[in-house]
Amino acid sequence: MKPLNQKSLERIVSQKALQIGSSFPCQICVLGFLIGVCLTSLFLAALTSLGTFELCGISYSAISQGNSPLNSSSSGFINTVSNSKFERNEVFTERWVDSKRSENGADDDRVSLLHSAWNSLLSESVDGGSAFRHGAGLDRSAVPNAPHLENCKLNEQTSERLDKRHENERLPPWTTWKGLLDTHPASMANEQIEYFRDQAISEGAYPPWITGSDEENYPVTRKVQRDIWLHQHPENCRDPDVRFLVAEWERLPGFGIGAQLVGMCGLLSIAISEKRVLVTSYYNRADHDGCKGSYRSSWSCYFFPETSQECRDHAFELLGNKEALERGVITTKDSYKSKEIWNGRAPRVWGEPWSFLQPTTEINGSLVAFHRKMDQRWWRAQAVRYLMRFQTQYTCGLMNIARNAAFGKEAAKMVLTSLGREWPKDFEKQRSDIEEFVWSNHRPWIPRPLLSMHVRMGDKACEMKVVEFEDYMHLADRIRQRFPHLTSVWLSSEMQVRGRFFMLLRSSLHSTYFY
Repeated sequence: MKPLNQKSLERIVSQKALQIGSSFPCQICVLGFLIGVCLTSLFLAALTSLGTFELCGISYSAISQGNSPLNSSSSGFINTVSNSKFERNEVFTERWVDSKRSENGADDDRVSLLHSAWNSLLSESVDGGSAFRHGAGLDRSAVPNAPHLENCKLNEQTSERLDKRHENERLPPWTTWKGLLDTHPASMANEQIEYFRDQAISEGAYPPWITGSDEENYPVTRKVQRDIWLHQHPENCRDPDVRFLVAEWERLPGFGIGAQLVGMCGLLSIAISEKRVLVTSYYNRADHDGCKGSYRSSWSCYFFPETSQECRDHAFELLGNKEALERGVITTKDSYKSKEIWNGRAPRVWGEPWSFLQPTTEINGSLVAFHRKMDQRWWRAQAVRYLMRFQTQYTCGLMNIARNAAFGKEAAKMVLTSLGREWPKDFEKQRSDIEEFVWSNHRPWIPRPLLSMHVRMGDKACEMKVVEFEDYMHLADRIRQRFPHLTSVWLSSEMQVRGRFFMLLRSSLHSTYFY
């Protein structure tokens, strides 16, 4: 009975199992189980053979090849998850950065090449040799114009024309277009232009070394500069009524160029008041090999002479004439007391235009509304402006070198941006009439806005308490806070404090400093 009962039980269970197995939910479960087994097998096979398996953009990778399922250590293998899109972006970014680094490197090379070419041109203009051909490494025609440099030879020629009278004229051709337009053949042959130019000169033209209107300068500056030029350039230097004051520049030890200029301003005031033509002689700061020939030991090495060469020659002739000295036709610096030279009154020829000057001086945080001796301040500004009215070719060259050293590379970057990436290949400077006669007259480029600051230290400390360098830096920061767009500062000072300058400037990264 027992075997029969057992078989009956098995038959009943089998029938129940068959009924359950034939149901739809059971079939789904079995199918899911089988699919899971298959996926697990595929997953293990992929890890074993490749070590990396990617699904739907997600990457599962073994950190170390030694941590594979076949030879895993007690630490097992460690998997990290990363987005493959990120990996591709990183690769692309690295390639782009490398490309830009390569481009920047090429740009740096081109900037250095152009900057060195300009340096070679400057060396050639100073030394008069062939520095460019040997040092630049490219043809002269491939060197674009430098916006921060001036054509010193052309500038001096233009200034000479503006510092001499034309025949039967009272004044130089100050009414002409700035530059060389009046030398264009069409302008020279135009009688109508010549007529109106002469008429304007006769009515009173203003000197070209003054920029802007009277409102933009010290009171009556344009008239004063014109009158000083007329006073210093008589039409006939050998006229018996023309008298002279001949004086050399101060050269006592400890006298800087500032003291020398103050002394010469006083002498020019005396000369104008006494209706004499001032003629300067020995200038110790021009007594070096850089000042060639007759320019050596003369103010005219740096700036145009204070009077014409004819007046200078005649004055030095009279200086050796005892009778002329006795009659007062000519005087010297020794003819006047020191107080007259250093603290003398400003000429009253133009009235008292300094009486309505408004000072803008700050001392210890307070604005000074009134200065003593405003007449001296006004006159010294006028006298210095006249004495420095035109640079010589030598001074122009020195300024070119200084600008190229300070921000020549900035200028090179700017020029190369306008040229494109072809330079120096397939490039040649183009010349046209408008470039030669009009565009040739331009002021040299400098970064703007630019704060110019002279730090007076060194030898001045023997005369007075000097302002600390940190105070200058604090002032520069105050100005930048008020004018945040001002990011360039031009610093100047004596040579002996240069090291301290650079040491302190390294901590000032918010501005570009030129020295």
